[in-house]
Amino acid sequence: MNILLVLTSHDQLGDTGMKTGFWLEEFAAPYYVFKDQGAQITLASPKGGLPPLDPKSDEADFQTDATRRFADDQQAQQLLANTVKLESINSDDYDAVFYPGGHGPLWDLCENSHSKAIIERQFTAGKPVGLVCHAVAALRDTTNTNGDALVKGKRVTGFSNSEEDAVQLTNVVPFLVEDNLIANGGLYNKGDDWTSYIEVDGNLITGQNPASSAAVATAMLVQLNV
Repeated sequence: MNILLVLTSHDQLGDTGMKTGFWLEEFAAPYYVFKDQGAQITLASPKGGLPPLDPKSDEADFQTDATRRFADDQQAQQLLANTVKLESINSDDYDAVFYPGGHGPLWDLCENSHSKAIIERQFTAGKPVGLVCHAVAALRDTTNTNGDALVKGKRVTGFSNSEEDAVQLTNVVPFLVEDNLIANGGLYNKGDDWTSYIEVDGNLITGQNPASSAAVATAMLVQLNV
């Protein structure tokens, strides 16, 4: 079982001067869900190398069992420090693809042609495609074989407008995940803010927020008959 995790390379939170990147829990939780089932995991990002970590996600209030495990896992840290470039990835080599969030994907993965091609090829092949929180933004420009938006008519979720308001970044982000999914014809649903909520529509599996990360990965394993 080969699983690809795609992380952002973007580290600037608009023009605020603040740093962003990927959200630690959204990487660590799925990583160990997959690893503990014996998966071979490849990490990729647009620029390769060490992807930027959203510094806020490393604060004490946001630590979980998975993030604490990662902090003691030198092998995982070494893997993260050496992500391969997205352009080198052959998606046919992977049984599933997962996208951790953080605000970074709103700037790079949403418009990366290699990311777009990976998602479309995996989806068309019927392989699980999982995205959580702001990484759902990577679906923005993806299309199905008919040329329609990939999310059109599909049950989806992602970081909600109310959650973006709560972190006071509504006027900083280039677009709102919830609004974009609806604009592209997605059937958007959400749970209570900050609680685990996922949508599964065929092999497209989306999660609302960091708390949803492990649930998305687990739902992907179900589709892989693990």
